[in-house]
Amino acid sequence: MTQIKITKNSGIPLLGSIYFGVLDRGTNLLQIRPSCGCNLNCPFCSVDAGPESTTRATNYEIEKDYLVEYVREIAEFKGNGVECHIDSPGEPMLYKEIVKLVADLRKISEVSIISMQTNGTLLNKKNIASLESAGLDRVNLSIHALNQEIAQKLAGVPWFDINKIKNAARLVANSKIDLLIAPVFLPKINDAEIPELIKFATEIGAGKRFPPLGIQKFEKYKYGRSPKGIKVQSWWQFYNWSLKPWQKEFGCKLILSPKDFGTVKRKMLTSFFEIGEKLKVDIRAPGWLKGEMLAVSRDRVVSVLNCQKNSGTIRVKIVSSKHGIYVAIPV
Repeated sequence: MTQIKITKNSGIPLLGSIYFGVLDRGTNLLQIRPSCGCNLNCPFCSVDAGPESTTRATNYEIEKDYLVEYVREIAEFKGNGVECHIDSPGEPMLYKEIVKLVADLRKISEVSIISMQTNGTLLNKKNIASLESAGLDRVNLSIHALNQEIAQKLAGVPWFDINKIKNAARLVANSKIDLLIAPVFLPKINDAEIPELIKFATEIGAGKRFPPLGIQKFEKYKYGRSPKGIKVQSWWQFYNWSLKPWQKEFGCKLILSPKDFGTVKRKMLTSFFEIGEKLKVDIRAPGWLKGEMLAVSRDRVVSVLNCQKNSGTIRVKIVSSKHGIYVAIPV
């Protein structure tokens, strides 16, 4: 798999791609994606990440100062009360400068909350303490089962140890960092595990400032993985057959809204391209997927699918333009 370091001198902007950089979806929450590698092979992964991926072609890592520079400018545009949520189409803790990134984000005056998504496999006493000192406010911890056999199956790697993850969860809960347990509910696979996770989150003191759990609905995606035989619930089924009964049984708030995290609508960065628009773009790097290239136009990244060229300028048509994420095809 190709490894690409994106620096200020690379000529690759940090807006426009879903794979890396900064994502603005029209609220005070900014998704910060410093890298996209993953160390697990979860069989339900929405982006087919991990060492055994069959579709991924490239991993990206962003120069820390370059990323912080972008966040600073966008946070100033957004105004006070910005949340920086460090996530990834992989595992953010693989980013070598994760602690320094948190510390630098903490220095931005408009940033009030810094949170991070993680599978927990790389958390330990030392780096949890470092993240605490750097100013991390919340860890969203992806635990999908407490039973070792089921948890290992859902991690997709033989070395996965749920006891290590549970210990990391306790360390986070006992620090100044808030903890949110964020399992994906997979009907007929981890049904019996969700109640155990609810009890575990409550017992260890998750949710000091934010909700203790954020149970996620499983979805099937074009380039993602799906366990054999799994059926996708409708949102009505997810709320009424799953969350509401568990919420009533355990007296724990499970049906969440943006208000629970202080997320509010904010002005969005200007959209640079419209669906159907045709334009010339400059190819800069291999894309995330096989057969994809990353191109640049108007200081934005455009992902070009089914691209036969690996350099130069090509003419494309925008086929997707949502939340400042742009996808095109050659014309």
